[in-house]
Amino acid sequence: MDAMTVTRFRFLRLQRLSQYPRLSIQMMGAGILLTSLFVMAALFSPVLQSWGVLQSPLEALANIPHQPPSPEHWFGTSRQGYDVFSRTLFGSQAALQVVGVATAMSLLVGVPLGLVSGYLGGKLDKALLFLMDTIYTLPGLLLSVTLAFVVGKGVFNAAIALSIAYVPQYYRVVRNHTVSIKTELFIEAARSIGASTWRVLSKYLFFNVIQSVPVLFTLNAADAVLVLGGLGFLGLGLPEQTPEWGMDLRQALDALPTGIWWTALFPGLALTLLVVGLSLMGEGLNELINPLSREGD
Repeated sequence: MDAMTVTRFRFLRLQRLSQYPRLSIQMMGAGILLTSLFVMAALFSPVLQSWGVLQSPLEALANIPHQPPSPEHWFGTSRQGYDVFSRTLFGSQAALQVVGVATAMSLLVGVPLGLVSGYLGGKLDKALLFLMDTIYTLPGLLLSVTLAFVVGKGVFNAAIALSIAYVPQYYRVVRNHTVSIKTELFIEAARSIGASTWRVLSKYLFFNVIQSVPVLFTLNAADAVLVLGGLGFLGLGLPEQTPEWGMDLRQALDALPTGIWWTALFPGLALTLLVVGLSLMGEGLNELINPLSREGD
């Protein structure tokens, strides 16, 4: 009997999974694969450097400048004598660090504010709505550039500059869900038995309003990679010697008209692939978590 129950449970899980479009599963799988490659590159780059497989990405003038791709230098060398392959791999480390911290900070600020604002309402809700709408109307890159001028360069400072632009998105999603759910019968029942505001928010509301947060997190991470690249291209992201794709693209522009293509191609390709991977993962998650969103298609 137990074996039959387990078999039936597995069959129901497979049947439920088969109801989703095959394309959404493939999109999410491709996104997870691409993102995992960059995570592995970020994790194992220091290990490969310690083994002598990778050159130091901070060692300038270590090679002959502008050497084309070869067995010795897979992605060639830059004008400063950097190994482009090493800089590209270590660039994934900087990108994931900044983007991960930035999106986590915006999530930790936006979700609690949305819960409290939507549940309590009143003047607090109006004030927060006005503030978040004001921030939301500003272009994300412009806001990040302005904040980067204020806080300066560095991983944590760049994360702060990026995170402010994403707080309103988490706030609006969670706040709107909270407003629609707080009038449900189970919330009224919790209030009637004397549940405190904190207990209602943490136990009854929180897990019912965060279904879309993972999707928003991955899509914001993809956008943050582009914004970080823009900041680096403008010279406002990380310190100059730090391996970062936007900065490397900026340094490669001068040599591009002379036929030195590899110094721009590989950092730009890495940035593009990471954005595509995170976007595909977000779109696939959206199809799985919000199946009603595809009914109108």
